[in-house]
Amino acid sequence: MTALATGTAVATHCPYCALQCATTLTVDETGGGGAPGGAVRVDGRDFPTNRGGLCQKGWTAAAVLRAPDRLTTPLVRGRLLGAGGPAGDELVPVGWDRALDLVAAGIVRARAAGGPDAVAVFGGGGLTNEKAYALGKFARVVLGTAQIDYNGRFCMSSAAAAGIRAFGVDRGLPFPLADVGSADAVLLVGSNIAETMPPALAHLAGPAGRGGLIVIDPRRTATAAFAEDGGGLHLPNVPGTDLALLLGLLHVVVHEGLVDAGYIADRTTGYDAVRRSVAAWWPERVEGVTGVPAGTLRGAARRLAAAAPARGGRGAYLLTGRGAEQHAKGTDTVSACIDLALALGLPGRVGSGYGCLTGQGNGQGGREHGQKADQLPGYRKLDDPAARAHVAAVWGVDPASLPAPGRSAVELLHALGTPGGPTVLLVHGSNVVVSVPRSAAIVDRLRSLELLVVSDVVPSETALLADVVLPVTQWAEEDGTMTTLEGRIVRRREAVRPPPGARSDLAVLAGLADRLGHPGVIGTEPSAVFDELGRASSGGPADYAGVSYARLDAGEELFWPCPEAAHPGTPRMFLDRFGTPDGRARFVAVDHRPVADDLRADAPTYLITGRVLQHYQSGAQTRRVAELVAAVPGPYVEIHPDLAARSDIADGDTVRVTSVRGSLVAPARLTDTVRPDTVFVPFHWAGPGGANEVTNDTLDPISRMPEVKVCAVSVTRVAGATPEVLP
Repeated sequence: MTALATGTAVATHCPYCALQCATTLTVDETGGGGAPGGAVRVDGRDFPTNRGGLCQKGWTAAAVLRAPDRLTTPLVRGRLLGAGGPAGDELVPVGWDRALDLVAAGIVRARAAGGPDAVAVFGGGGLTNEKAYALGKFARVVLGTAQIDYNGRFCMSSAAAAGIRAFGVDRGLPFPLADVGSADAVLLVGSNIAETMPPALAHLAGPAGRGGLIVIDPRRTATAAFAEDGGGLHLPNVPGTDLALLLGLLHVVVHEGLVDAGYIADRTTGYDAVRRSVAAWWPERVEGVTGVPAGTLRGAARRLAAAAPARGGRGAYLLTGRGAEQHAKGTDTVSACIDLALALGLPGRVGSGYGCLTGQGNGQGGREHGQKADQLPGYRKLDDPAARAHVAAVWGVDPASLPAPGRSAVELLHALGTPGGPTVLLVHGSNVVVSVPRSAAIVDRLRSLELLVVSDVVPSETALLADVVLPVTQWAEEDGTMTTLEGRIVRRREAVRPPPGARSDLAVLAGLADRLGHPGVIGTEPSAVFDELGRASSGGPADYAGVSYARLDAGEELFWPCPEAAHPGTPRMFLDRFGTPDGRARFVAVDHRPVADDLRADAPTYLITGRVLQHYQSGAQTRRVAELVAAVPGPYVEIHPDLAARSDIADGDTVRVTSVRGSLVAPARLTDTVRPDTVFVPFHWAGPGGANEVTNDTLDPISRMPEVKVCAVSVTRVAGATPEVLP
C-alpha cells in the first residue's frame, strides 16, 4: 500500500454495506502502523445516510488495506505450468502475462470443446458500477456466454422480483433514507438494522420514539429491543411465517375498513382479488401459524393504519430485509408486504412508502448493469428485442450475437463440471464457498472444473481452490461509482496506490479480451467506462445517462433515473405514476406455504442464519481485522435455555447442528433472545462452523433465491469436544 501523498485527505465511501457511509481517508504522516507510506486514518464524513457516523466495521476498514496475506502477484497451480514448471499442485507465483495467457488458453480450449457456454462468469454485489458493467459486457461480447450470474441472487432477487411485478421498477428504497425519520410508524420485516447497518438506526429514532417501530423477527435482536424500548412492538414469529403474518395484518386492515379507498381506486389495480384472498387469514388463524397473538397482530395493524396519511398520520414505511426474502417464497412474502403498503396508500407519497434494505455495498448498482443472468445494462431485460438492439448498438455488435438468458446463481454453480455444464469459471468479487447454501456440494463442483480463476484481494476460501488467482485492487485503491440502497450514485475515489503487482478488475478483463481477439472492447479508465455505461443504460428503467463524474465531483446528489445532463435526478419515485404500462401499481394475490425443509421427528428445531455487528458477508474482509476478530473470533450457536436443558447442553458446550445436507460444529451460547424452537448461527465462516454447510438451496420459483434463511435441524452436544475457533 503506497500513499498518494502523505497527509492527503480523500473523500470516499465505506467498503461494506449498501448504506455506503461517507468517509474521509487520511494518510498518517507519522507512518504509524508500519504500513508503507503510513497508516490510513478513517473518519466519518457528514452525509445524508450516515450523518458522520460509522459502525465498528467502517472505523476499522483501513486495516483491510494492509492485510498480512494481501495478494500481490498472480498464482497458478504448478501442474498448469508444463515442462520446466514446479512439480506438484501448489499455487506458485508467476508474472501477469503468463497468468493471463494460461487463462485465455483455458478459455479457448473450453469453448472449442463445449461452445461459448462452457465458460461461466460469477460476479459480486460489491463490485463498482463500472466493474459490474464491464463484467456483463465481457461475458456477452468477448465470451459470448449466457452463463453469468452473481451473488446478489442470494441477496436482493426476491425483493427485486416483487418490486418489478408491483411497481414495474426495482429500486431498493424509492425515496431517500432520511425521509423515514419523519414517519409515525415503520414496519421492519426480517431486518436487524441495528447490527447490519448501525448508522441507519438514527433514521428510525423518530418513529421509535413515537412508539411506531414494529419489528417482525424470530429473535429479539438489538433492533427489536430498540423498538420495544420506545413503546413499539416486536412480533417474534415462527421462522418462515413472515408471509402468513403479513397476510394477517392485511386482513385486519381490510376487514376493519382501514384501507385508503381513494388511493386504491386512483392508483392501483388488482385489489379485489387480494381482498378476497386475505379473508382466509383472520388473526386467530395467523396466531396458530406464526405464534404471534391475535391481539398483538390487530394492535400492530391498527398502529400502521393510524400512521397512514389517509387517517391523518404523518406517514408510514414498510421495509423488508433478508430475513423475509431469503426463502423459497420470498417473492410472495415481499408481495404481501407491498400489498399491505398499497392498501394503506403509502407508495408514491412523500413521507410514506415501501422499500427493501439492500445489503451488499453495490447491491443496487450491481444488479442494474448486466451481472444477472437475464439482464442488460440499465435494468433492461435480455429477452426484450428493443433492449438487445439498444445495448448492442452501444457495444457495436449484432443484437443476434448476444446470448439468451442463462442459469441463475445456484443453478449455475450446481451445473459446473456436469455433462453439458461449464468447465471454466471466472469469479470476481465473490467468495462462493462461504456464501452459497449446501456449500460442500458446491466445493465439489468447483473442484470438478477444468479451470477455476478467481480475482480477489486476499486468499479467500474460494481463491484457495482456484487454479489461477489474480490479485486485484480494492476500495481505497481505485476510482469508480457505487449505488446506495436509495438509488443514489456516489463516487469511490483512490486514496492509496495499490501494492505493486495488483491490477484492477477492469485491467484483468481488458487483458483477457485482448488475448481472446477483442482488443479495446473493455475499457480500463473508470470514468470512460462509466460514460459508456450511461449510454448503454439510456432509456432503461435504471437510466444513468445524465450522471457524470464531473457532476458527482461537483457535489450534486444524483439518484437514478437521471436521463440527461440537465436532469436533477429522481430522489423520490412514483409520485405521479408507477413504472407499469398503465402507471398503476399492481396488487398481487399470494398465499402462505410452509418452509421447504420443515420440522420433523429427526429434525425438530429451526435453524436461522444472519449477520453479526462485527462481521460482513463471507467474512473475507472482516476476518482480517484484528479488532473485529477479537470481538467475535468464530461461529457460535444461539440456543434458548429451555431447548438447551432438553438437549443436555450447557453454555459453551460444543454442539453439532445437523440437516439433511450436512452439519456444523460450534460452541453454544445460551440466550432467551431466540425462540425455544429455534437456533441462530451467523454465516461469516467456512469450515466446521460454516452455517451454509447446513442451509437449504431450494429455490424461489420466481426470483431463484435459495432458502438460506431457515431449515430443519437436530441439535446435539458433542461430548468431550473443544470448539475450534476459526480464523
